[in-house]
Amino acid sequence: MGLKNLFNSKKILSLLAVFMLLGTSLLFAQGTESAGTSASPAADAAAKDNGLATAGYYILLFLVVCFIIGIVGKIFRVYDLTQQIRGKQPMNWNNIIGVMFLIFLIAGLYGAYWSFTVQGSMILPAAASAHGKVLDQMFWTTTSITMTVFFITQILLFTFLFRYRYNAKRRGHYLPHNNTIEKVWTIAPAIVLTVLVIFGFFTWQKITNSVDAKGEPASLNIDITGHQFAWELRYPGKDGHLGATNYKLVNGGNKLGINFKDKYSYDDLQADTMVIPVNKSVRLNIHSQDVIHSVYIPHFRVQLNAVPGLPTYFKFMPTVTTAEMRTKLDRPTFEYEVLCNKICGGSHYNMKKIVRVVTQAEYQAWIAQQKPYLTDQLKKDLKFAEADNKQVQDNRLALNN
Repeated sequence: MGLKNLFNSKKILSLLAVFMLLGTSLLFAQGTESAGTSASPAADAAAKDNGLATAGYYILLFLVVCFIIGIVGKIFRVYDLTQQIRGKQPMNWNNIIGVMFLIFLIAGLYGAYWSFTVQGSMILPAAASAHGKVLDQMFWTTTSITMTVFFITQILLFTFLFRYRYNAKRRGHYLPHNNTIEKVWTIAPAIVLTVLVIFGFFTWQKITNSVDAKGEPASLNIDITGHQFAWELRYPGKDGHLGATNYKLVNGGNKLGINFKDKYSYDDLQADTMVIPVNKSVRLNIHSQDVIHSVYIPHFRVQLNAVPGLPTYFKFMPTVTTAEMRTKLDRPTFEYEVLCNKICGGSHYNMKKIVRVVTQAEYQAWIAQQKPYLTDQLKKDLKFAEADNKQVQDNRLALNN
């Protein structure tokens, strides 16, 4: 049996050696190929080569770790056999594994502490919108409950593993069924989750309720339209109304498909930055011209999908101006941003717009400087289009007659 085990061990070590040689060869081959490739025509190929080399590196690293673990295991096995030959007590693996569980518990608790203190400091600041404060309360309530349960269960789990490790002088007692325990760990979580879900349902309903939205019109209506890969903004003019749109009217000059037969569309304004007044309700009318996008303004806790053919909206009220947030964060260059939170294509990362929260006076001064969508060039194009349509109709009438 000893020779057989030795033979099997040699086979395993041989296989590991072969894998290590293959990994080393792969790394060398990829490095040589990358070095011999010109940078200009093969940037994508070089990136692919680097990816393969990185994969080869991690495969090699994994095999080296396996090899080391195998060697360490063999060393402990030889030590055990030596102890038995000498008539001494071999290693008590139950105690060793029990202690390892305690070490793992301590390391895990430290990892959780590190995550909260280091990565936790990277979270967003307090919400800068009225409804965002309620969402933050929900988030921290849920987090507190789940983290409390997590720490209690993990401490009990690993402590029990150490405390009740195998001992020849102690017999185990098995409880195949206990109705009281079953009821407690079924009913208690069900009650907690039900309360959280109901609270969340009514909160979300209050934020997005269409009846309230119709009964309490927003102070400002803004159209935000997503396409690959940008956001387009449209503000109402002096009449306070946005004109109608029609996807059939979209062209190079009329990128939003605005229907200029609607009188409300004559003074609609275009903007490169979303500027909104503080402490005023804002309604974002959300559209998409191609694929699904998602309007995401993290500091306001605003997120809603932009779905082609299905207009949606989101109402919110900003409560902290950009200047106040810069002072609060001690970041003079800070800007709110609207992002796309759906991976919508290769340049998804480009879908950004600055959002600036200002006072009412600053907003009025800014909106007065914005240009209308109905430019002189677009007026000419529309006149030509109307003339062409009239000519087509006249030709049809002539042919019919």
